[in-house]
Amino acid sequence: MVTLNFPTDPLDLVIYLLGLVVLWIVVSVPVYFAGRAIKGREASFGEAMGATLGGVVVYYIVYFLVAILLGAVIGSGASVVALLLGFLAWLGVFRAAFHTSWLRALAIVVLAWLILIVIDFLLVAAFGVRFPDFFPF
Repeated sequence: MVTLNFPTDPLDLVIYLLGLVVLWIVVSVPVYFAGRAIKGREASFGEAMGATLGGVVVYYIVYFLVAILLGAVIGSGASVVALLLGFLAWLGVFRAAFHTSWLRALAIVVLAWLILIVIDFLLVAAFGVRFPDFFPF
C-alpha cells in the first residue's frame, strides 16, 4: 500500500510546493523542444507548461473516473480501458495546447520522451543523478 506523507510544517510545505514547480518546469523543457521540432517556431514554453500540467490533471481524472465507474461493471479489465482513455485524453490536451493534429500531438509526446531519456542519460554521465523511475519500460 502506498502512503502519502505531506509536510505539515509551513516551511516544509513551501519547499515541497517549490519542488513541484521546479519539477513542472524541468519536465516541460523536453516538451518545449519537441513542440519546437514538430511545430517549428510557433511552439512556446507556455504551451509546453500548459500541456504538461493539463495533461497530468486530465489523465488522472479520466483514469480514476473510468476505473472506478467501469470497474464496478467489468471488474479489473476496467484499468486497461481507463489507461487507454486516459492516454487519449492526455494526448488531447497536448493537441489542444499546441493547436495541432492528433498525429503531431503524438509525435510531440514521443519526441519529448526521447529527449527526456537523453537528458536522463546525460545527467547520469555528468553528475551521477537521474530522474525518478517514471519511464514506462
